[in-house]
Amino acid sequence: MPLNPAQRAVTESKARFRVFCGGRRVGKTFLAIRELARFARHPNKKILYVCPTYQMARDIIWTDLKGKLYDLNWIAKTNESRLEIDLVNGSKIMLRSGDSGQNMRGIGVDFACFDETASIDAEIWYEVVRPALSAQKPPGSALFCGTPNGFNFFKDLFDLAEEHDDWESFQYTSLEGGNIPPEEIEAARSLLDEKTFKQEYEATFQTATNRIYYAFSREHNLNKYNGQTHLDAVHIGMDFNIDPMSAVVAVRNGDTLHIIDEVRMFSSNTQEMVDELKQRYPQSKLWVYPDPAGAARKTVSSGQTDITILANAGFIVKAPRKHTPVRDRINAVNSLLCSADGVRRLFIDNMCKYTIEGLERQTYKEGTSQPDKDNVWNHQMDALGYMIDYLFPVRRNIDPVLLQPQRWGTRVY
Repeated sequence: MPLNPAQRAVTESKARFRVFCGGRRVGKTFLAIRELARFARHPNKKILYVCPTYQMARDIIWTDLKGKLYDLNWIAKTNESRLEIDLVNGSKIMLRSGDSGQNMRGIGVDFACFDETASIDAEIWYEVVRPALSAQKPPGSALFCGTPNGFNFFKDLFDLAEEHDDWESFQYTSLEGGNIPPEEIEAARSLLDEKTFKQEYEATFQTATNRIYYAFSREHNLNKYNGQTHLDAVHIGMDFNIDPMSAVVAVRNGDTLHIIDEVRMFSSNTQEMVDELKQRYPQSKLWVYPDPAGAARKTVSSGQTDITILANAGFIVKAPRKHTPVRDRINAVNSLLCSADGVRRLFIDNMCKYTIEGLERQTYKEGTSQPDKDNVWNHQMDALGYMIDYLFPVRRNIDPVLLQPQRWGTRVY
């Protein structure tokens, strides 16, 4: 099967896990067929193909895959309802949908290929397919194909190559695939908005349109902290949620804040968070900016409130009497990330994974101005917001005339 340069680069990789991020018509499905056949040529192998739905599996690959294998005289029998192909060498190719992941449990897999990965639930990989690869001897491998769709599961997989030697990622545009004429790509550019064009044709990961912290930029706001290890003082934003307890640790230098650490503790309480922070920063004066509701809330059975526990532990506690409006907290964070005149005063160390992901991925609920609370970053972002809102609040410009006492009555003519 002849390959274009993008496909060839992926097939020549020796990595156990490969991620192929490509624009439309770059040849992802063709590559998937080729790789399914390549791994199935060995006897008695179990090969798995996963895409978002059963209908997509049938429409995208089933007919072409059968045709290619019939041409090779490899097919012993096919099962049209289950979308399975038994080969003459004892290997089996199984097509499955991501919306019925339970059907994949309990089987060992030598090679798995995910297609349109950005539309598949991450649990299918982590809880079903990844263990299935480990069940084989030798352990199986995987290929992930797809076009970006925001900063989601597919982006997480793509980034793994930066940290793990057995992962390798590839990114190619539609033009590099050679299957779409340049003039057609330029026509699409003139019709589509910039975000959609970059995502669909240039295969770049674009942030969600309803993203809360729109001012955050990895290029400009990520900066490794190279200051002293033993700090005189650290500033800590804290959210009193039991699962997880969340804290963001920062160093302040004038009007600049540098996030240097983060803490997430599941099934925990305020006292355990206190112990963890004291262990990490034993020589530092700890300034903490907690959820104002902590003045009444208790996450331990001792009868003390969360804020009392912090104060008794020697923390310098700074919290307003009541919550600042959510919109003001968000504006305070965005202003520090990048002000209207282009100045950035908030920087995050690269190791603060959940803080970075929260800034990139937390969104508003569809059609509202309320943050979506049903995600893993919500409490981390609340912790960051409490600290920044106290240290660098958004100040409203109020007309002094409005502050003058007003006398209400009937005008006399």
